[in-house]
Amino acid sequence: MNGFSRRLVILLRFAALIGLSALPAQAYGHPSPRGASSFHLLDTTIDEAQQAIASGEITCTQLVELYLARIKAYNGVCVSQPDGVLGPATVIPNAGQVNALMTINLRPANRVAWGFDLHHARSQTDLIDDDPNMPDALETAASLDAQYAQTHKMGPLFCVPMAIKDEYDTFDMRTTSGADAKYANDRPPKDSVFVTRLRKAGAIILAKTNMGEYASGTDRSSWGGVDCNPYDTTRSGGHSSTGVGISVSANMAMCGIGEESGGSIIHPANWNDDVGLAPTQELVPRTGMIQASLYNDRVGPICRTVRDTAKVLNVIAGYDPSDPLTAFSGGQLPELPYDAYTAPPLLQGSQPLRGIRIGVLREWDVPWTIADQESVTLGDKAIAVLQSLGATIIDPGVGNNLFTDVADLFPYLEPATLQLDEPALFSGATVMDEILDLFFDPGSFPSGPDDPNLRNLGPSSSTGELTYVLSRYLRNRGDANIQNITQLVNDSNFWVDPEMGQSELSALTSAATVTNLNVVAKQERRFTLQQIVRQQMMEQNIDVLVCPTTTIPPYVLTNPTEPTVHNRPSNGFSTLGANGFPELTVPAGFTTVVYDRVRSSPSDNVGVLTGPIPVTLPFGILLQGAPWSEPLLLQVGAAFEEATHARVPPPEFPPLPGEP
Repeated sequence: MNGFSRRLVILLRFAALIGLSALPAQAYGHPSPRGASSFHLLDTTIDEAQQAIASGEITCTQLVELYLARIKAYNGVCVSQPDGVLGPATVIPNAGQVNALMTINLRPANRVAWGFDLHHARSQTDLIDDDPNMPDALETAASLDAQYAQTHKMGPLFCVPMAIKDEYDTFDMRTTSGADAKYANDRPPKDSVFVTRLRKAGAIILAKTNMGEYASGTDRSSWGGVDCNPYDTTRSGGHSSTGVGISVSANMAMCGIGEESGGSIIHPANWNDDVGLAPTQELVPRTGMIQASLYNDRVGPICRTVRDTAKVLNVIAGYDPSDPLTAFSGGQLPELPYDAYTAPPLLQGSQPLRGIRIGVLREWDVPWTIADQESVTLGDKAIAVLQSLGATIIDPGVGNNLFTDVADLFPYLEPATLQLDEPALFSGATVMDEILDLFFDPGSFPSGPDDPNLRNLGPSSSTGELTYVLSRYLRNRGDANIQNITQLVNDSNFWVDPEMGQSELSALTSAATVTNLNVVAKQERRFTLQQIVRQQMMEQNIDVLVCPTTTIPPYVLTNPTEPTVHNRPSNGFSTLGANGFPELTVPAGFTTVVYDRVRSSPSDNVGVLTGPIPVTLPFGILLQGAPWSEPLLLQVGAAFEEATHARVPPPEFPPLPGEP
């Protein structure tokens, strides 16, 4: 054990001790006017809210009511849609609304009393909704208040109001993955496994969030409509856990749970100035969700602080027999709770990251166009902060790749792929000889920006993956009306808007006809990437990787997205996460200009680059590591957060009158 490791263990054990100390139990009071109270709702943390409940400043019921008030004030329609939720939409500057939450966890009487319409009801197929075994958010809060008055004890997520992506099953609320689908019973028979864990820990499921329908790369769904970025309501809030990122950022929930198959947690967290964690693929059970893929999907929290994110991970992580992939988590959970790695003792001193080696992932930190430039500059500033905190920075320099072992390993890890991508390398002797030549002479390996490198070794293709996971889900759900994908298509309505991409109608229609399942290429690519990344991290003794979470700021909702350049995705995020690596995005500042793509004609889906346009939009850094390295990522993220305090709540969504 090196010096850093010994220091880490000592500090973590102390942190665990102070983290387990009991909260004081006092009589209840009423929330004081803002300014006179030590508790403020805006950007409050789990620790702060629970301390306020314990000290009698506020009750759990009152906390839920404060969030409901913000939902009522700020969750309205944020675009112009004259033909309704399924028709074309146009953006509204400074709309003052975000449309992030689709379903509010209130029984009919409470929903009507709060002024929420029927479209936001817990169920569209059970309008009476009087089952006593399905308490709503206010009833659950009242029960928690009574429980605390008797026991003076709190569960780890006691009274944490949470927003859950509509992709996940909740037995008390409709679940359709954003779709306008006519299930006979729009409530699934039981909770997702992690939702059960959240409830047991004391969390309150406050709402289901709007999303890119069926986890698609859009900012709208057929049931929920278009959602909008709270920092500029004309712009995207990220894909596809959009509503989670938006609702947490606009303080309509304390934390939320998103799903990631390729950027779907880190992307909306980044564009909404949140903290988002897409954990190691095998860490959190995925049972009870309308999956988009077999091997890419991951369950992860989005909160406003690293510590809150870690607290949620404490509860949802770990093996469950219903998801065989989580068997890999055996023996991999840390000795101490995840939030212990974010405790104050670890963040104290001038160099809390001393002994940690951070590699700069320049593969995704390149100003390929002027649209990327400011994000790359902000990324370099963030790297300087990490260095000032004592981290050792391993930086190949702008324009260079950190992972040079692609040339050494890729030829024999994926020879068939290489033959397709680089046919010029295989023009003479036998393939075996040429593969051997490349191994012994990696200098002959092509090294242009479009030749094999980490950017173009993203998720590989598969056959029948969506068909399999969706068909399996529908069979498990056992609905009387929708039992297969063909029935799902026939009994659904789909949005239509040529300026916002396309709904999932065509993808689902195609999935209904697939008769084969083949995911070998995807598994092969996952192994290839993990081998290359692990090799380089071991060789250079790298603990953590860093790059901008995305290099492209949020785009205008009805404009084309930035095109892919040299395999930099259109939204500019790393593809490592889709192959099992844990990722943590942390707020790191704001861009001041953007370069938008503007259509020259209605049929122009590329657009003309226009700008600079002055804006203030969130920017974050992405921390990645080898599988099971969440404790280290959380520690680095918490230290960076403490040093920068970069998150700023969206100014257009301030405290309400009377809000503490």
